[in-house]
Amino acid sequence: MADEIVNRVANSKLIVVDLEDYYPKGQRTLFDIKDWLYEGLVLRERDFRDYVNEHDWSQYKDHYVAMTCTSDAIVPAWAFMLLTMHLQPFAKQIVIGSLEQLETSIFQDVITNLDISEFIDKPLIIKGCSNKPVPANAYILLSQKLKPIARSIMYGEACSSVPLYKRK
Repeated sequence: MADEIVNRVANSKLIVVDLEDYYPKGQRTLFDIKDWLYEGLVLRERDFRDYVNEHDWSQYKDHYVAMTCTSDAIVPAWAFMLLTMHLQPFAKQIVIGSLEQLETSIFQDVITNLDISEFIDKPLIIKGCSNKPVPANAYILLSQKLKPIARSIMYGEACSSVPLYKRK
């Protein structure tokens, strides 16, 4: 009888932590205000407020919104604050910046609220490949949160991982 193939990874005590499992559902939206500026460069308060008041904010229900201005205009802080006042009843989360900055902010909240009690004193592998846009900062945040409680931390896939930390 031939030797049986044994899956050592499946039989190990390694716990795989996959950030993709914690990816919150909801549409990501980039809200660019450049079209609400005079010639794309100047914020005229009265015109801007008219755009804000006429806009259908309910379309952002359950969205994650990154507000930005892609023109070289100087936008006062109050403009983004005003937009936030109208977005807040509908959007799940609002930031100023890019979609990548939005994802980082989303994952910062996810990792801050993550229950890590099941990972105490365990050998962990933080899964590296994902099909969803998990930002690089999320891996840094997760590493910082897990290091004080984990026995060891690796990164990658169980078959080809990189050791990062081992408690002495």
